[in-house]
Amino acid sequence: MENNQPVGPRPGAPFRPLSAPRAAIVDRLRDQPEALTLASLVSATGLHENTLREHLTALVRRGLVRRHRAEPAGRGRPAWLYELAGERRAGSEYAGLAAALAAAIARSSDDPAGAATAAGEEWGRELARDRDRTTDSPEGARDEVVRLLDDLGFAPRSSQGQPAEIRLTRCPLLEAAHRHPEVVCGVHLGIVRGVLTELGADPTGSALVPFAEPGACRLVVPPLADHRPEIVVGTS
Repeated sequence: MENNQPVGPRPGAPFRPLSAPRAAIVDRLRDQPEALTLASLVSATGLHENTLREHLTALVRRGLVRRHRAEPAGRGRPAWLYELAGERRAGSEYAGLAAALAAAIARSSDDPAGAATAAGEEWGRELARDRDRTTDSPEGARDEVVRLLDDLGFAPRSSQGQPAEIRLTRCPLLEAAHRHPEVVCGVHLGIVRGVLTELGADPTGSALVPFAEPGACRLVVPPLADHRPEIVVGTS
């Protein structure tokens, strides 16, 4: 009797599409230049810790996510870190350098937040000069800040009816921000203030509230004075 069974392996099982929450987790991990802890993913996704752990376990079993221990730091068992399996994350070297610099500032500075914000302000002014944008109103300066943050990967979302409040729904350095929020978030706030200053808007009153709600930090850019800060030269 002739055997008509094809030679070789059978076709693979059909791909099972991911549920919306699991697809969102994969999307968040793809956006990050470094592996994330469970706590960071809770902040990024807004999911409950137990629900998130269940989804991550399923993604690890499917081979889509890799889990490994963080480097030991102090007492207690190191946290689990999660990242996409089989992908090299763009910017991972930058993320590692930024995390190391944040840790160094946190250890060595008497005022880590102040030092970080000052550095961010210089960076923000440089970014604004490089973009070579001009504006003739405080609202235009705020809009340019939002565009810059979008280009940097923060996925800003303006609040309806409250233009002074901007939700930052992504963070290019989420894990480092969890370890050293006073430094990383200080730099991010400094960038905003530096851009506003370079565009002729008074940055007074601008503020950043890290992890203000599930899935977002809150940036506050209040009504801005429509003039460049006055520079007073002392006389002897």
